[in-house]
Amino acid sequence: MTDSSTPSRGTAAGPPASGDGLSEFGYAQEVKRELGWYASFAVAFGFVSIATGIFTAYGSVLQSSGPLGIWTWPIVVVGQLSVALIFGALAARIPVSGYAYQWTSRLANPVLGWIMGWISFMFLGVVVVAVDYTIAATILPVLFQYEGTSQNAWVITAVVVLLQAILVALSTRATQRVNTVAVTIQLIGMVSLTVLLFAVGAFTGDLDFGTLFSKGDVASDGYFSLGGATSVGPWALGFLLGAFTIVGFESAANLAEETKDPARVVPKAMAQAVIGLGVLGMLFLIAVTALAENPSALAQSDTPVADVITRVLGSYVGKGLLVLVVISIFSCGLVISLSGARLVWAMSRDKRFPGWQLLRRIHPSTGTPMNAAVFMFVVAQILLALFARSTQALFSLFSAATLLPAIIYAATVALYLAKRRSLPPSKGFDLGRWEIPVLVVAVGWLVYELLIFRDSSFAEPWRYVAVMSAIGAVYLAYLLIRHGTKGLTMPDMHDIDKVLDEDAPGQPTQATGGRP
Repeated sequence: MTDSSTPSRGTAAGPPASGDGLSEFGYAQEVKRELGWYASFAVAFGFVSIATGIFTAYGSVLQSSGPLGIWTWPIVVVGQLSVALIFGALAARIPVSGYAYQWTSRLANPVLGWIMGWISFMFLGVVVVAVDYTIAATILPVLFQYEGTSQNAWVITAVVVLLQAILVALSTRATQRVNTVAVTIQLIGMVSLTVLLFAVGAFTGDLDFGTLFSKGDVASDGYFSLGGATSVGPWALGFLLGAFTIVGFESAANLAEETKDPARVVPKAMAQAVIGLGVLGMLFLIAVTALAENPSALAQSDTPVADVITRVLGSYVGKGLLVLVVISIFSCGLVISLSGARLVWAMSRDKRFPGWQLLRRIHPSTGTPMNAAVFMFVVAQILLALFARSTQALFSLFSAATLLPAIIYAATVALYLAKRRSLPPSKGFDLGRWEIPVLVVAVGWLVYELLIFRDSSFAEPWRYVAVMSAIGAVYLAYLLIRHGTKGLTMPDMHDIDKVLDEDAPGQPTQATGGRP
C-alpha cells in the first residue's frame, strides 16, 4: 500500500490533485472544509466505538459461544481492515460525500448506485436506533437503579435521538467538537481501564487465562460446525461481537467534502481506527473474560462487562465505566446521525431521494443540511416505534445493524474487484502490490460473514431489509418511469491525467471527458 506524499500530476489551472476541489466531480463546494486528521479519525473511531459494541454484544456472545467466542474478534479485525483498505482506495479516487452511493454510481451505473445509497440509508436509519437503545435498555437502569421497561426505554431512546439530531442540524463544528472530546475520553478511559484490570487482576490472583478457552454452558458437540441450511454453529455466532462493533469506519469517507486533503486523510483515518480499535478491543476482551469467574452466570446478566469491573475494581469504578459507555454511545449515535444526514443530502443533491427538493438544501445560517438531519430524526423515531414493540428489541436491532453493513461492504468490494483495472487515478492512497492479498481476505471474510445470517434467529432483521427494500424499489421504479436511466446520469467526473495529457505540448486541446 502506498500513501503518496505528492500529487500524481497537476497544474495551477487544473482541479486540485489533493481532491480538495469538487469541480471535477460536477459539484460546487457547499460545506466548509474544517476536518483535519484527528477529527476524521474521531468520526471513524466514534462510529465503531468498542465501548458501545462490546458492552452491547458481549453477553450475547457468552450465551451463544461461551468465552471461547471472543477469539473470533481478531479474525473480524483482519477482515474489516481489508474492507477499510479497499474503501480507502476508492475514497482516494472519489472523495465525495455519499461514499458507496457515489462510487457505485460513477464506476458501475447510477441505478446500482442508487440501490447502494438506499441500502446505506437503511443501515444508518436502524443503527442509530440500535446504538441509542442500548443506553436506555441496559445502562441507565443499572446506573440509576430503576426497573427498565420497553416503555421507558422507548421514551429515553427517543430523547437521545432528538438531542443528537439537534446538534447535527444546528452545527457541524459543535458536533465534531463533542465527538472529538468523547472519542478522546473513550480512548483514555478504555486504555486506563484495560491496564487497571490486568494490574489488579494480577495482584489479587483473580486472572484466570484458562477461562479464555472455555465454552461455558455451550455444548462441545458441533461447536465449530458450519451448521445447516438455516442454522450456524455456536462459534460462528461469536463473530457477531466483532461484526457489530467494527462497522461504520466508512463514515469518515461520507464526510470527505468537509475534510482537508480527504484523499490522504480519509483512508488513513479509516485504517488507523480499525487497527487501534482491534488491538485495544482484544486486550479489553481478554481482561474481562479472564476475570469472569463464572461465565455461565455472567451470560445471564444485562450488563456483564459492568458486573466484572464492579466486582474487580469496586462500585465507583463500575459506575465510572457506565458513564464512559454512555458518553461513547452518545458519540457513536451522534456520528451516525451526522453520516446519515450527509448521505441523504448527497443523494438529494442529485435528485435521487424522496423529497429531494427540501433535503438538498444547505441552511444559510447553520451551513448544515438541516432538513436532511430532521428527516433522519423522523426515520429513526419511526423505526424505534416499530422495533421497540419486539420482545427481543435489542438483539433484533443490533442484528439488523450488522447484516446491512455486511451487504454494503460485500457490494462495494465486488465493485472494486470488477473495476480495479479501470479506476480513476488515485490522489493520495493506493493498495499497490497488496491489492490482490487484500481482495482475497476481504472476499473470503465477507462471504463467510453473510452466510452467518442464514441462521433462523435473524428472521426479523431480514424482514426489515425486505420491507425497506420494497419501499426503495417503488421509488426507484418511479424514478425510472419518470426520468429513464438517462435521467439518473451522474455529474461529470473529469479525468485530471487525461486533461493534462491533452494539454501537453504537441497535443491538441480538447474538452475534458466525463464518466456517466
